[in-house]
Amino acid sequence: MRILLVCLLSVSAMFAQEFYAKLEPIESYMVKAAVSGKVIYSNEKVEGSYAKNSTIIQLDSTVNKIDLTQSRNKLKFINQMINIEDNNYKRLNRVSSKSAFEKDAQKLKVINLQSQKADMVIKIENLKDTISNKKLVEKSNYIFNISVKKGDYVNPGTLLYEAKDLSKSKLEFFVPISQIDEIKNKTIYLDGKKTDIKINKIYNIADSTHISSYKVQLILKDMNKFSRLIKIEFK
Repeated sequence: MRILLVCLLSVSAMFAQEFYAKLEPIESYMVKAAVSGKVIYSNEKVEGSYAKNSTIIQLDSTVNKIDLTQSRNKLKFINQMINIEDNNYKRLNRVSSKSAFEKDAQKLKVINLQSQKADMVIKIENLKDTISNKKLVEKSNYIFNISVKKGDYVNPGTLLYEAKDLSKSKLEFFVPISQIDEIKNKTIYLDGKKTDIKINKIYNIADSTHISSYKVQLILKDMNKFSRLIKIEFK
C-alpha cells in the first residue's frame, strides 16, 4: 500500500510540471487619447501591418497652433515690458527724493510682469504638449486595431488604437508555489522539444485568482503564429 502511494505521488508530480500557455507578443499597447479633439486623419491602411514611422491618428490642432503662435508673441511683449519696468525701477531706486511707497509700487509692477511671464511659459509648454499628443506616430510596432475614424470626436481616455511589439514573444502561466523551487533549474521543453530557454521572471506574489500559484514568464525569440497554445514541460 505504501509503495502504491509513493508511485501515485510520483506520477502526480510528473504531470504537475506540465503546463500550457498561449503565445503572446512581448508587449501589447492600448493607446488612448490624452486630449480631446476631432479626428482629421486615421491611417486605416496600416491596420493589420507593421508601422514604419507612420502617423496612426491625428487630431485637429489648428486652434492650438494659432494659440501657441500668439502666446509666443505675448511672451516677447512681456519680456520687453519687464526690461522697461525693471530699468524704471532701477532709475527710481537711485532717486533719493522718491518715497519708499513709489519705489515699492514700481517694484510691484516688475514682480507682476514676471508672474505673467511664468504663467505664459507654462501655457506655451502645455500647448506644445497638447499639439504633440494630437499626432500619434508608431515607429515599428504591429498595428492590431484602429478604433476611430476620420470625423470622430474623441475625449481623453477614448481608445484610439491597439499596437503590439512582435519583436519577441512571451509565455505566462501559473505554477503551484510548492513546485517553484523544483522547476528553477530544470530544462524547459516546448511542445516536446528541448530548449535552452531560462525562466525570465517569477512573480513572487500569489495571484488573486490562482491563490496558491505564482505567475512564471518565459521570453522567446524568433517565434510566430501568436495566440497558439504551447505545452511547457520542466524535466
